[in-house]
Amino acid sequence: MSNHFSWTIFEELPVIGILRGYSANQVENIVKHSALGGLRNIEVTMNSRHATELIKLATEIAGGTMNIGAGTVCTLDDLDSALAAGATFIVTPIVNADVIQQCKQEQIPVIPGGFTPTEIYTAWQLGADMVKVFPANQFGPSYIKDIKGPLDQIKLVPTGGITTENLPEYHKNGAYGFGVATPLFDKRQVEAQDWNELLSKVVFSRLNIKRRPDRLLSPRYHL
Repeated sequence: MSNHFSWTIFEELPVIGILRGYSANQVENIVKHSALGGLRNIEVTMNSRHATELIKLATEIAGGTMNIGAGTVCTLDDLDSALAAGATFIVTPIVNADVIQQCKQEQIPVIPGGFTPTEIYTAWQLGADMVKVFPANQFGPSYIKDIKGPLDQIKLVPTGGITTENLPEYHKNGAYGFGVATPLFDKRQVEAQDWNELLSKVVFSRLNIKRRPDRLLSPRYHL
């Protein structure tokens, strides 16, 4: 399956909505309503049941209006499966040199997970396009500012504990993108098919992120 990631689409709203453990019907509705609200990036975790089928479904529903990626990619086997399903970007919870370098070879944007300055810098040196700071809620928004002090060239994507309410504070402290799971896709609301609430959260996130010219993404390559 042909993979294509759009940095332009990513820039419209640099929030990655994380889907883990949802059914095909739920994913279909989440993607449809998220796109209506302006969400532009969806990550389906590889430890979800039938993850590859869900990636294919999300890609079909998005119809080129969103970047659909795979998360929790820990091994080369995970990566192969995700790419075969059509994932256009890869997110990992760890720093796996083999996965990062394979993504670079395939020209697929990769966002490895790191927490300490050494892990974050190592991921960047290996070729990460951005680095997921996980779990971000352990130290909060000020930790992003601290990391950006000496490592200002690295695009940081805090994940874990990010909500529509605290997202502006992370943004102010230097976060480039944001990984958001339950606060955006609350399982109870999804089960209740409360799509208006999902839409309002996406719209609220859009209002709370206003890009400045000096913060535009300068990726290592454009696809």
